[in-house]
This record gives sequence, C-alpha cells and structure tokens, in this order.
Amino acid sequence: MSKNTQQKITLAPIDNSRQANLCGPMDDNLKTIERRLGVEISYRGNEFKIVGLSHTIAAAAKILTELYVETATVKGEAQLITDEMVHLAIVSANVLEQEPSKTDVDFDKMLTIKTKRGVIKPRNKNQQAYVQNVLTNDISFGVGVAGTGKTYLAVACAVDALERQEVRRILLTRPAVEAGEKLGFLPGDLSQKIDPYLRPLYDALFEMLGFEKVEKLIERNVIEIAPLAYMRGRTLNDAFIILDESQNTSVEQMKMFLTRIGFNSTAVITGDITQVDLPRGQKSGLRHAIEVLEDIPGVSFNFFQSKDVVRHPVVARIVEAYEAYEKKTNLLKSQQKQEHKGKNNEH
Repeated sequence: MSKNTQQKITLAPIDNSRQANLCGPMDDNLKTIERRLGVEISYRGNEFKIVGLSHTIAAAAKILTELYVETATVKGEAQLITDEMVHLAIVSANVLEQEPSKTDVDFDKMLTIKTKRGVIKPRNKNQQAYVQNVLTNDISFGVGVAGTGKTYLAVACAVDALERQEVRRILLTRPAVEAGEKLGFLPGDLSQKIDPYLRPLYDALFEMLGFEKVEKLIERNVIEIAPLAYMRGRTLNDAFIILDESQNTSVEQMKMFLTRIGFNSTAVITGDITQVDLPRGQKSGLRHAIEVLEDIPGVSFNFFQSKDVVRHPVVARIVEAYEAYEKKTNLLKSQQKQEHKGKNNEH
C-alpha cells in the first residue's frame, strides 16, 4: 500500500496579490486541486506544504508553480486564475493517469502558439501531436469527441499563420446541417439563419484577436466565415482553411472541399463521428475520408479520446458513459443476431 509523504515548496517572488489569486476566493482553487488529486495543501506565507502520495505531490507542486507563473503582474495587476485554468493545469500534469508526462520539454516549447491575446499551449500529448501535424502537413484531420480542443487549436494555428504572414487569409467553414431542428423556422435571411452554426468559430477568433480586430479583418475579407455550400467552384491559394463539424458532410461535399485547396494553403478538417446529424442511411464524408485517405502523403490524422477532453471534468465522464452504452448496445445487437441466425439454421 502506498504511503503518504510530504513536500514543501516556496513560491517566488513574494507577492500577496498573486498568491491570493492563485489560492482563489476562500482557497477554492486549492480545494479543487486537493479534491482532484487526493492531496492536502496548507500554507504559511509563500511556503506551501503538500501531503499525499509521491506522484500526486509532484503533480500538485508542478500545478501550483505553473499557476503562480500565470498570475504574473500585467500593467500593475496580478492575473486571475479561473476554474478552467486550474482544470487545464491538472489535465496537463497528467496525474489522473498516474504516470509522468512523456512529452519532451523542447517539443512542448516548439508547439507554443502565440497570439496577440496571449500564448496558447497544447495541454496533452495528443494535442501536441495534432498541432505538430497541422504545422507540417497540407491537410490535417482532427477526429474525436467534443471538448478535445480540435477546432480551438486549429483556429489558433490559423491566427498564428496569418500574423506571421505565412498566409494571406483565413477561411472557416462548416456544413449547415440541421441537428434535429429545421433551418427554415429560424428568423432572418440566409446569413442570419447560418450564423448560429458558425458561432463557435467566431468565439475562438474573438478570444484570440479581439472583437474589433476580427470585425475589421472580416470587412476586408482577410477572414471569411461561410457555410460549406459556398466553397463550390473556388480554388483557395495562400489560405488557412478550417472545415468544422465535418462529420455532417456528405461524401460528395468532402471531396468537393478537399479539391478546393490550392498552392501555399493549409487545410484542417475537424469532426466527431459519434455525432452525425445526416439523414439515416447517408454516409458521412468524414468516415469515408478516413478510409480513403489513410495512406496519402501530406495528409495526417489525429484521433482524440475522452481522456483528451479539456473542458469541465464531467464532460469526459459523460463522453465515456455514452461510449460504454454504445458498446453495450452493439454487443447486445450482435448477440441477438447470432441467436436469430442459430434459430433459422435449426429450422
């Protein structure tokens, strides 16, 4: 049985405002780390004592040190530590798998994405591999469950490429497929009907560039956000193109999109094959592309799982519950088919 040990760390430089932001109101941030890692954290001044298992102590010390760096003063004010930042720091520490991160430190530095609003860093090995593939391949697929950062990191890479003038424009698109609702019943003209489908892309851009900058770039057509149907007949050069929610493309639409890509262009296709909203019996263009393009040079695939979810921890548990239910249902259907087949053979 593993034995509890303890470790003391000192956070420097001493700054009461930064330390208050690290701990959170009523020490809420520390309580979250304690609950998630199974450790006890106490402090006097800027000296923190952590009690727990050796691997969880090391992770908690790393988390506290990294979050304290995040509180660094900007324009005279210590930066706040949000619930999301605490969660991402815990995921990044990889302690929930009870093994140290195998990712090389230099590799982690190389993949840091800089935007004017701050630095965006992949939070786990799968995200790092994904960003690496986006940077080194013409076409990259990010396939996996919700909350794994597929779209967010793709938009970050696009913004980074635009700011370094590697591309002249960013084009964001997704199929306007109805997820159980009818587009015709939404108020407004076509652009207003389509706009809610593109909202996640807008949100990521606003966070990285700021609202005013995004609006100006859209006015100048440097950033274009449009439904997939508008891509037909175009050739896109010097562009960073992101196709989001690609599980809802038909086979023909996916082929059409992939053949739009021109010289000095990068394309990222993201999607979740467990959430297809196409009519029953119609094959997903994403599923088909995975089968057809698997061994094509210049095309990469990254597959994300529930353990890669970087949203609220309950999201990962929800995803795992759905996966377990689907496996159980498929197994039951398979057994019923075998029993039915056996009865028919007897007759």
